[in-house]
Amino acid sequence: MATNQTDNEVKASVPVKKAGKPVKVKKPIAPIRQRLMLTWLIWLAYRLLALPVSISLFNPSSPDIVGGIAWQALWLVPAFILTPWVMGGRSPYALLVGSMFTLVYLGASGVVLFTRAYGSSWAEIGVYLVDFVLLFAINVWLFILLKRLPSMNNVVKQPR
Repeated sequence: MATNQTDNEVKASVPVKKAGKPVKVKKPIAPIRQRLMLTWLIWLAYRLLALPVSISLFNPSSPDIVGGIAWQALWLVPAFILTPWVMGGRSPYALLVGSMFTLVYLGASGVVLFTRAYGSSWAEIGVYLVDFVLLFAINVWLFILLKRLPSMNNVVKQPR
């Protein structure tokens, strides 16, 4: 059965020897790109809506939900700017910048999780743990996708 795949999305197999030299077969990028897009959208929705609502429910001081959503929207401005590049998943340069920003988000999420571990309820810790795990998954998918995309060095552009 024939499928329409681009050169970058050829399925990985054992390296083939061609004239004595092993030829490295490219691994598929489409499944990783789909996982990255799905995880990114889940994280954005979780961080923007579910996190403030959950914290308002589980925190005994009952912080304002609208204020929490506004704060998260402000905090997510760089992520909203990066969203088209992450959704495309084709430009190594843009994904590298996105990876740097998500590492900053991951670090901040880890710090919040660590500080909440001392004095918060288990439910509140779980809310921040989900945020941390989603960000960790995004960084893993970005790393794998960056490894599978064509090299940024010595690229000869094909005429259109």
